[in-house]
Amino acid sequence: MGALKTSLVFSFSTSTPRISITKVSISQTPHLPTKRIQFQVSSLNSNDLIDEFKTQSSNLCDSTKMIKPLAKDDIKNQNVVEEMYAILEAVADRVEMHKNIGEQRNNWNQLLLSSVNGMITTGATMAGIGAISGDGAPLLALKSSSTLLYLAATGILMIMNKIQPSQLAEEQRNASRLFKQLQVEIQTTIALKKVNCKDVEIAMENVLALDKAYPLPLLGAMLDKFPKMVEPAVWWPKHVHDLKNQSSNSINSSAKNGWNEMLEDEMRKVMGLIKRNDEEDYIKLAKIALLINNILGRSGPFLTGLAAIGSAFMGPTNSWGVILAIVCGSLGTIVNTIEHGGQVGMVFEMYRSSAGFFRLMEENIETALEEGDGRENGEVFEAKVALQLGRSLSELRELARASRNNPNSKEEFASKLF
Repeated sequence: MGALKTSLVFSFSTSTPRISITKVSISQTPHLPTKRIQFQVSSLNSNDLIDEFKTQSSNLCDSTKMIKPLAKDDIKNQNVVEEMYAILEAVADRVEMHKNIGEQRNNWNQLLLSSVNGMITTGATMAGIGAISGDGAPLLALKSSSTLLYLAATGILMIMNKIQPSQLAEEQRNASRLFKQLQVEIQTTIALKKVNCKDVEIAMENVLALDKAYPLPLLGAMLDKFPKMVEPAVWWPKHVHDLKNQSSNSINSSAKNGWNEMLEDEMRKVMGLIKRNDEEDYIKLAKIALLINNILGRSGPFLTGLAAIGSAFMGPTNSWGVILAIVCGSLGTIVNTIEHGGQVGMVFEMYRSSAGFFRLMEENIETALEEGDGRENGEVFEAKVALQLGRSLSELRELARASRNNPNSKEEFASKLF
């Protein structure tokens, strides 16, 4: 093994604190060529280090004196941003709430439908067996069991037809989608502009309007599932356009902002098409779905109630009771399957929400045409309208041109998306 030898020489001075290294020698094994390394490190003066430290400390103190406290406007803007982020957190929480409750109510529809149909089928089977079992205790037991099953199915059906679980699930799906859309809008507002109090007010109004349009609780706040008048779903505050107008006027003051007479005329034609064709058509479809759902909702409990009466009075001498119990029970199963298995309530809510979507588009276009100089950029607004209708810009312009040139001809629908 080789031997390593190292010698260091330190020198200290009492007058001036200095540290110096004069020589370092390294000798290696005799088998290898011996080399000596000698270097000199310049002396370091500790007084110089102390002076340098004092200079840097004084510069640091001077820089801290230059930091001024936040102005009132900066503090106010910081509070506004914090409020906006608080609303954003609440919106994200509502997205998850509506998503989870929507899945739960969809499970309600499936489980309740299978349970009710199972009870009705079992009741009809017991009524058929009781008809051939003769008189006595077996007939009484089968008759009582069949009647109880029919009565239980009638009660559950009345509750199901009142709350419409498939429609409730569709409401929560729509609410989750709209809250996600609002979440993205708030994030875009924070990223692209300096948030002000009007933006916070608009976001808060939108959240409260969505809460009112799609309530979570069933008791007291549930929407009427069989309204007398079919209206488009409304999930936006009525005066939100005025707030947006004030907010945009305080920021945008350009002369034309991408708008011209041709674009304004195009938007008016598109708005008229949406109102005459798309919204009207979906309102008609919603009325048809509501009528069918209303008929099925009344027929189901009525048929199971008749089946319960027939099973209660069936006997060896009453053949009509057995027929009523079996036939009405079978028809009740068919009606329930069409209503809740086909989710007619969900179809009604889908048509109503689609009509609301077109109503919102009409109001947005009308507001943009009335706002004046402070409105959104015309090219950006045109692109948004085209995307919402599932069209390209050239298709949208061609649609408005065709409506202008042939006002009496049969018009096509503005939307290709629905």
